Parts: sequence; structure tokens; C-alpha cells
Amino acid sequence: MAKDVVEGPEHGEFHAKDYTDPPPAPLIDAVELTKWSFYRALIAEFIATLLFLYITVLTVIGYSRQTDLLANGDQCGGVGILGIAWAFGGMIFILVYCTAGISGGHINPAVTFGLFLARKVSLIRAVMYMIAQCLGAICGVGLVKAFHKSYYNRYGGGANSLNAGYNKGVGLGAEIIGTFVLVYTVFSATDPKRSARDSHVPVLAPLPIGFAVFMVHLATIPITGTGINPARSFGAAVIYNRKKPWDDHWMFWVGPFIGAAIAALYHQYILRASAYKALSSFRSTA
Repeated sequence: MAKDVVEGPEHGEFHAKDYTDPPPAPLIDAVELTKWSFYRALIAEFIATLLFLYITVLTVIGYSRQTDLLANGDQCGGVGILGIAWAFGGMIFILVYCTAGISGGHINPAVTFGLFLARKVSLIRAVMYMIAQCLGAICGVGLVKAFHKSYYNRYGGGANSLNAGYNKGVGLGAEIIGTFVLVYTVFSATDPKRSARDSHVPVLAPLPIGFAVFMVHLATIPITGTGINPARSFGAAVIYNRKKPWDDHWMFWVGPFIGAAIAALYHQYILRASAYKALSSFRSTA
């Protein structure tokens, strides 16, 4: 990789910049619509989200069945909240690893939204990714219902809703903070500056991203069941189609999008100092 020479903090001191930031994506890039790689990425996002929802919702329903005392279950049996959190985090690790080289491995409209705000993807790609993710989520949950219809309806369909004892403000706050942790981790794990600086340390980006999902689930499952992914909440709500999940559904879009926006702004304009660099560039040309 070519090294750019930039001025250091002391006058007359220079050092080599050993990384290159990719150019910002255009707001609207119609040329993408003519490329097979674009549609291949959409298929990858659809299939990844389908698999994500199938495995994770099935884990949630299986745990509910194993701990149902009315069905001779064991209250201490099943995978528990820890196992559910591992299912979500583990699947994100696997699927991001599999699809990162094809679509970027978003698998989450909130992640896509954050990357769009940071000019990492165009508006067209962002919108089409979100559509593919939501369709994949619906199909994934639909497969769970098709294979386990009686258990699916009995145990809530894996749909997100605000749990008893919490108000909507707490639920919204949990979704904002949880999504901030996830999207902040995505930016940090894929930062070209980190890759160059820590090139002697092999960093597998999907691992911290999956682990972030795992940790957030541990904290927020008792509050909202953990959304932090509007496609995950939307797919379950569509297939389960009951009043309570739909009444609370707004917070599983508003919260993640706010959290993703804050994470994008924090990483780009504070940690990476984009605002300062832009101002310095403007002053130097004035």
C-alpha cells in the first residue's frame, strides 16, 4: 500500500500515512443497478438474514418449549438467556464472515443506515439492502412457523415487544444504546486505520461484531427481547402478527436508527476527526 506523507503535530515533522481511506460513496449511484455484483450482494443479504432469523427464532422458541412447566418442561433446562445470546452473536459472527466479501455483511438495516450516513454505501444500495434484509427476515421466520407451527404460535413467535415492568422510554433507550454498541463496533472493526496500525495483530472483524451482539443481548433480553436489528423485529412481527408486538414495533425501528446515527457521527466526526480535517482543509485553501 502506498504511503502518503503528511505533516505531523510539530512544525517540520513528517510521518508516513500507512493507510488509505476509501473515497466516500456517491449519494445516488445508478451505475450500480447495471452490475451483477450489486444483485449478488442483495441475494447474499437476503439469504444471510433468512438464515439468521431461522436459527435464532428457532432457538428462542425451543428454549420456551424446554422450560414450559405446563408441557412437562424443566424451568432450569434449555439453553437459557446465555444460550440465546450466543445463538444471536454466533450467527452474526458466522454470517458476517461468510458475506463480508460479497455484500459487506450488514444483515441489519441499522448497520446499513449507519454506513450510509458515513458515506460508505450509496442511497440506492442502502435502500435495496434494507428491503432484502426485511424480506429475508420474513422468510426466515416463515420457515420456523412452517416447521413448528404449534410451538411457534404457543410461545410468541420470537417477536420483540416491551416486557412487563418497563416503560416505553426504557425500552427505547435500551434499543438506542444496544445498537450504538453494535454499530460502533462495526465501524471500529472495519476501520482501515486500525487495520494498518495493528497489521501485526491478525484482527478478524466478524468476531468483535458477533461478540458485541452477544453482550447486548445479555443486557437487553429482559427489557425488549433485544431488537437492535429492525429486520429481525419486523420479520417476527409480520409472521406472528399479534397486537402487542405491533404496538411496540415503532421502538425497534426508531431506537436502532438513532443508535446507528449516533455511532456513525461519533466514529466519523470525533474519533476519526472528519469535521476537524474538513475545517483544516478549508482554512488551508482560504
